[in-house]
Amino acid sequence: MTTNFFNPVTTQTWTNGRHQVRCVKVIQETQDVRTFCFMAEQPVLFFFKPGQFVTLELEIDNQPIMRSYTISSSPSIPYSFSITVKQVPGGKVSNWLHANLKVGDELVVHGPVGNFNSIDFPAEKVLFLSGGVGITPLMSMTRWLFDTNAAVDVEFIHSARAPRDVIYHRELVHMFSRIPEFKLHIICESKEDIGEAWAGYRGYLTQPLFELIVPDFMEREIFCCGPTPYMNAIKNILRANNFNMDHYHEESFGATPVEVREDVLELAEQAEVDAENVDVSDLHSIEFASSGKSVRIQPGETVHAAAAKLGLHIPKACGMGICGTCRVELKSGEVEMEHNGGITEEDVEEGYILSCCSRPKGDLVVDF
Repeated sequence: MTTNFFNPVTTQTWTNGRHQVRCVKVIQETQDVRTFCFMAEQPVLFFFKPGQFVTLELEIDNQPIMRSYTISSSPSIPYSFSITVKQVPGGKVSNWLHANLKVGDELVVHGPVGNFNSIDFPAEKVLFLSGGVGITPLMSMTRWLFDTNAAVDVEFIHSARAPRDVIYHRELVHMFSRIPEFKLHIICESKEDIGEAWAGYRGYLTQPLFELIVPDFMEREIFCCGPTPYMNAIKNILRANNFNMDHYHEESFGATPVEVREDVLELAEQAEVDAENVDVSDLHSIEFASSGKSVRIQPGETVHAAAAKLGLHIPKACGMGICGTCRVELKSGEVEMEHNGGITEEDVEEGYILSCCSRPKGDLVVDF
């Protein structure tokens, strides 16, 4: 690689969208967790907010699959970015990545996006809470604070099954040994013989242990990521202490919540009833400029649904306005967009929408 690669005149800055990247390193973090590091073929400064995520565009068994992963690296090292993936039993994507993705392979990513980040919620005292592989966004935040010599008081509590399952253990110990304001607490959940010497906390993060480790937690900005039961337990402790939940932030990846699925089914049933009573004059015309196709849809249907009726495949991963994969440019018309952090204010100002959660207010022209 020549020094011309890093020429600031030719180096571009990463923006939310679709990007081709190449895997440049694979790190075995634990027995079932690997970190995959990526760079662009042409020099790109990968600027993002610590805690944000990307969505991988993959093809597995001849089927297109999208999957979102938090960026675990820090934007303070901008010429590459990393994701850390746990191999989940039965997990189609995680098992494929562990078995197939190697140095030199290229793939497409979408992003970066996400409201869960430390930049938008600055504080002098923070508390990071993570369980298992949920450590990844908080590691990105910690690396950023460490690299930028931020004047922030950090308490980091991480829960793992056993010492051997603590992701980034040596790096965490190194960082937290160098800055007095950074304090690390690791809890190993197994109460029985874990087969390793361990003098730290054991069991689960209960309220008594919570108060022992961080007695001033009520004064801190809290960032939490982990399995849903873990995050629910944390929220129960905080609410029982009348913590101001405006200062609590969590990563919301995972399966679609039951209540959301139920709402979708109810709305679908209502849509069938409404379809029988719809007036043709109420239909909205949706034109997809690049493909030269158009369709008329009922009020309340999404732009993504309109594309599907025409056989147009707009990439989509979450369907809830989180991942940002389904972003398209709106050439004319207005929509009502109810997203969950999958698009930036800058993108909206430039005319982009998320097709999965955008409902036309009238006729539209979309660039797709």
